[in-house]
Amino acid sequence: MTTPLVSLQAPKDVSLDYIDNELRQIWQMYSGSGDGLAATRASTFSILVYEPDAIQPLLSALGFYTGPIDGIAGPRTTSAIKAAQKAYNFEVTGVSSPELMNKLQEEFKAKSAQGKVNITEATAVKQYSPDMEGAGIADAIASTNPCRIIALVSTTEEDEGVKAQVSAYCPVNKRSENSLICCEYITITGVSSAFERISGIISELMIPDLPKFIWWKAGIDEEYSLFQRLTKECDRIIVDSSIFAQPEIELLKIGQLLEKDIPLSDINWARLSSWQELTAEAFDPPERRSSIWEVDQVTIDYEKGNPNQALMFLGWLASRLNWQPKSCERETGDYDIHKVTLTNPEGKIIKAELAGIPVGDWGEILGDLISLKLTSTNLNADCCTVLCSETTGCMRMEAGGGAQSCRVQQVTSLADQETENLLSKELQRWGKDALYRESMAFTKQILEL
Repeated sequence: MTTPLVSLQAPKDVSLDYIDNELRQIWQMYSGSGDGLAATRASTFSILVYEPDAIQPLLSALGFYTGPIDGIAGPRTTSAIKAAQKAYNFEVTGVSSPELMNKLQEEFKAKSAQGKVNITEATAVKQYSPDMEGAGIADAIASTNPCRIIALVSTTEEDEGVKAQVSAYCPVNKRSENSLICCEYITITGVSSAFERISGIISELMIPDLPKFIWWKAGIDEEYSLFQRLTKECDRIIVDSSIFAQPEIELLKIGQLLEKDIPLSDINWARLSSWQELTAEAFDPPERRSSIWEVDQVTIDYEKGNPNQALMFLGWLASRLNWQPKSCERETGDYDIHKVTLTNPEGKIIKAELAGIPVGDWGEILGDLISLKLTSTNLNADCCTVLCSETTGCMRMEAGGGAQSCRVQQVTSLADQETENLLSKELQRWGKDALYRESMAFTKQILEL
């Protein structure tokens, strides 16, 4: 159910030097004096979102998007993208594309030249109704914890410095009598080199003495001075390895950062929880517990395009069973194949095959697992296990044949594995994830082969 928002301050252009003053004025205005509305400002944490795609400001300027410019692409942004795709006769998918970005940029330039960029709120609401498709993750965050959201929205235009906006929104479900608990938003737009020049100011915008999270929606670039600075100053940097342009290279960089004890978590790792739980559950029965040590054949199918989920799952399995990676062969073509050889503590050879499968109906997350099979060359071992996310995945694994009867289980709906839900959970979690770090150490070894 959508949480309605009360706008204390619509996005307002401000100078970088006056951001704190502008926000202070908002809260003074709604301090609760007299019979007016009282609003409580951010008091739990700061989250900085590095957004390399400037689609939200374009959608907002052209009247398709009416929410906060927060750099977090949730259902609210998806709805606005659909509205733009429909208006410009694109296929309505809710997913941005280079062609749509080019069209939005063309329309923005044309309307700017005509002085028609600021479409009225009434027009925008007609084109996009937030009550129809849900609020964005920033709204969900605000519903749980009042916080400060700082969005760095990178553009590809000429370097003309940075532009800043401030705004404040409050979810009404946090209202108590005449009091609202609110989130405050700071949006800074510019080219990446401009962000480097003001990296000190960006750091200072995060609320002192409160937890600081960085939602880094780009590749890992340790040479980028802003990235270097933020990773040193934040409590945790959050990434999503499903969006990496160079998946294996970037995943290896994550492993290297974890080795340096950088506080980091990967939303894509969290998507594996159901697969890990069902795998462990398959060997819980007393009669099957010892058979896990007989497994020496691993097959994992995933949606072609990003092997990171499959690699992390294999890293997790290897870390639990103390397998040591020995070699990895890669094949490309209709299927992307990783053939990994590992050994157990007794020197037994384990063969793993990770297959990127071309599928017709792509999901929202590139590289999602489709199915996996654990079995043994020992035909007397009761260890054959098949997990799959859909019936066709199960059928493909079962069609592999073999004399062993397999325990087959289907992974249930992964609706709770969407990016916005997982991000919200990350913001509620404290401390390091020891299992993730141990698993990534093994995944790093596989990637280095």
